Amino acid sequence: MSSLPLLSLVTFLPLLGAAAILLMPAAQNARWIALITTIVTFVVSLAVWASFDNANPGFQLVEKMNWLGGGISYHMGVDGISMLFVVLTAGLMPFCIAASWESIEERVAEYMIAFLVLETMMIGVFCSLDLVLFYVLFEAGLIPMFLIIGIWGGKRRIYASFKFFLYTFIGSVLMLLAIMSMYWYTGTTDIAAILANPHFPPGMQVWLWLAFFASFAVKMPMWPVHTWLPDAHVEAPTAGSVILAGILLKMGGYGFLRFSVPMFPHATEMFAPLVFVMSIVAIIYTSLVALAQEDMKKLIAYSSVAHMGFVTMGIFTITHQGVEGGIFQMLSHGVVSGALFLCVGVIYDRMHTREIAAYGGLVNRMPMYAGCFLVFTLANVGLPGTSGFVGEFLTMLGAFVHNSWIAIFAATGVILSAAYALFLYRRIIFGELVKPALQTIEDLTAREIAILAPLVIITIALGVYPNVVTNVTSPAVAKLVQDNQKAVAMEHVRARLAGTEEGRIIIMKAGMP
Repeated sequence: MSSLPLLSLVTFLPLLGAAAILLMPAAQNARWIALITTIVTFVVSLAVWASFDNANPGFQLVEKMNWLGGGISYHMGVDGISMLFVVLTAGLMPFCIAASWESIEERVAEYMIAFLVLETMMIGVFCSLDLVLFYVLFEAGLIPMFLIIGIWGGKRRIYASFKFFLYTFIGSVLMLLAIMSMYWYTGTTDIAAILANPHFPPGMQVWLWLAFFASFAVKMPMWPVHTWLPDAHVEAPTAGSVILAGILLKMGGYGFLRFSVPMFPHATEMFAPLVFVMSIVAIIYTSLVALAQEDMKKLIAYSSVAHMGFVTMGIFTITHQGVEGGIFQMLSHGVVSGALFLCVGVIYDRMHTREIAAYGGLVNRMPMYAGCFLVFTLANVGLPGTSGFVGEFLTMLGAFVHNSWIAIFAATGVILSAAYALFLYRRIIFGELVKPALQTIEDLTAREIAILAPLVIITIALGVYPNVVTNVTSPAVAKLVQDNQKAVAMEHVRARLAGTEEGRIIIMKAGMP
């Protein structure tokens, strides 16, 4: 199996499904082709995981060939940081297709093609080991998501789709300029080669870090560039919201781990306090905003911004616990937030409204739905025994090691998350079933049980046995933290030596930038 180009196969297999739909565009054919394609892609992603050596912190399953010339190549590979994001992406897609089975009735073939193309772009981002290839796939993913929101979205879908596209595209233009600068300085766009020797001058690091930050901060999104997310979530179809929260947001955190922290250690140390302030504001402010929402999707969207605040806080502590917690939180949030949007979609398909006030007492008619929704709500709160607890605990532990005040302020977000999540659950599920429109509402169908049950199992399983994730991520995280600390220490030595004539001679002889 190791001789097969598994990464290329898992990346481009969805495009074969899209091509098959073009040949057989009937609605029912499109649904089945898309579902089978995404399931097969997920199976291949599990084969990639099975071929992955957890003990090796470097890049594995590497594929490389000439592409555009001049040092720009088609270069694929995964390490402990990216491996599970490939599995998460491939794993969520069948749920998205199944959730769209009955709710999408118009232009079904085009809808399925858009999702399959998006899957290729997302998986490719996590496998790319070339800056240009990464950028192309990172940006190309905007197009199918723009169409998914703009064509199959709600009443304000055009406004939401353009806002999503412009915010994320403008931020990424600065990243393109940074990639060009890195190519001119190093003569290569090979990510692995740059990571092996990331000696950019301190002044250059600052500008490169800010350029990448502009793109990844919008993508996550971080406060205050988060305002596109609630609009996109509210107007997107259910499956669009699942992918938006489950995968697309994680590209920002992945970018910080792949580029900002290891390639620009001096700038990372310099700007870490700014990131901590933005993260804490996001955790507290957006949690308070979530409390004021009357739309279920908007509430969950703002909660996503708050949870991503824990991710950025953990990553920029540059501690093993913090970084590992940030990765775990992204993976957990991908499952939990996706499941919450699926739960909203279940009752929206029945009642065609997302207003919290339109519901109440659903436990009387939908006990299975209430049970599933409860698991995901408690995971969103961070209850021990669920996947949500592990990531939040590790990020706060890393923050406490770095600076106890950061952890103290972040801990208020845990309290606020319990407030808005339980507030939402109480108003929708509990109470008397008094609204006439709800008197005949039906519980989960067999298709909906098949969608939500695996997500319930994963949520609890990761909370009880987080080693499934940490065994994969730990070696790569340890290497990332160690390399960053060495680079920062070296920069401090260089700065001290630069203060004397003898030191400047030593720097010149050593070839230090």
